[in-house]
Amino acid sequence: FRHLMGDLSLLLPHHKKDVKLDTKNDRGCINEIAELKGCTSCLFFECRKHSDLYLWLGKCPSGPSFKFHVANVHTMAELKLTGNHLKGSRPVLSFDASFDAEPHLQLLKELLSQTFTTPKGHQKSKPFFDHVLSFTHLDGRVWFRNYQVVPPSDAKRRDLADMSLVEVGPRFCLNPVKAFAGSFGGKTLYENPAYVTPNATRSAEKRKRQDEYRTKLKTRKRCERHAAQHTLLRSKPSRTAQLGQPERPEAQRVRRRRRLLRAVGAWRGVEHRFFVEHCLVLRRCLPE
Repeated sequence: FRHLMGDLSLLLPHHKKDVKLDTKNDRGCINEIAELKGCTSCLFFECRKHSDLYLWLGKCPSGPSFKFHVANVHTMAELKLTGNHLKGSRPVLSFDASFDAEPHLQLLKELLSQTFTTPKGHQKSKPFFDHVLSFTHLDGRVWFRNYQVVPPSDAKRRDLADMSLVEVGPRFCLNPVKAFAGSFGGKTLYENPAYVTPNATRSAEKRKRQDEYRTKLKTRKRCERHAAQHTLLRSKPSRTAQLGQPERPEAQRVRRRRRLLRAVGAWRGVEHRFFVEHCLVLRRCLPE
């Protein structure tokens, strides 16, 4: 997740990075850090269990703030896309029409605008626009994309319709969890009813695997019980063999033929056709 934070720092030339913060402490100290740095907006990355990433987006020190669960993270080094834009250039923010449909989305749009917009005339920024930051609300989530604005190859034609977009990266998805009236806390303004915690998702998957294992054990026990109830009875020797009397030639011939066929059938890797042909040959070679 540190690579994602590094990619976002490249997109925000006006950022000021701080050291790691112990999540066990009160998040109110973030407001003090932002005040010392002279910042009015803050992005706080919170990692849980080395696998779950949460992003806090808020205005310091009075709020409001949003908490997101970050998923589908793909960094620029991982994607290796062909797009490329200048470092420190100002972005054009693009929001789809669904951000104006509900009050909490309108609040989120304003927070994203104030956070990702590079101030005009900033000492670390360049005074032109050559990339677009796209925020799309779909399936209750916010999808982030970064595109380079590619002008037409012909220098004489500067029409906007002839320009194209090439993706640069990174990619990630923000699943809103809660919106708070204060900075990193306070009264809850919005709570996502469709949000499922990663712990609940992992628990459901683990329970599913346990059910599959239980079904496998039941099937194995049922097979063992069936095999115990339906044991194969071995054929008893003939009465003449028990009494020590010589068998008839026909019986000896049948027993010899069965013994040879069992020996041939026990040979592994023999095909059915090969097995049938050899059985016929052995039958012809047996003495009458």
